[in-house]
Amino acid sequence: MAWIVWLIVAAVLGVAELMTTTFALGIIAVGALVAAGVGALQVGLPLQLLAFVVASGAGLGFVLPIARRHVKQPPLLRTGSAALVGRSANVLEEVTRHSGRVRIGGEEWSARPYDETLVIPVGHLVDVMQIEGATALVYPRE
Repeated sequence: MAWIVWLIVAAVLGVAELMTTTFALGIIAVGALVAAGVGALQVGLPLQLLAFVVASGAGLGFVLPIARRHVKQPPLLRTGSAALVGRSANVLEEVTRHSGRVRIGGEEWSARPYDETLVIPVGHLVDVMQIEGATALVYPRE
């Protein structure tokens, strides 16, 4: 019957984890589930507590730091127009504050200079600094 108590403890900790999103309570809830499994095997309370402590300690010691590191990491892959920022482009049509065309990785884009006082002639190599809608804001390479 002790395994039912462990299941209740795991459920309460699981709900508390959903409200706090700290990961720690969820890992301890998994420890309570392990203890419930040991309790279902009709093992005494000292071994259930040992299973709970070992499972929770292992989770907090090994899994928690990995989970927190993954949450804090920015995504490694940029997609869509965000992937174009930082790439180089060739000027196809003179780039002024009003118009211009560049080729970025095989695609033609409308372009404006990042610094609106610049005029970038045809044939120059530029860096894509920002994307605004369907227009690349570019800056000439030195």
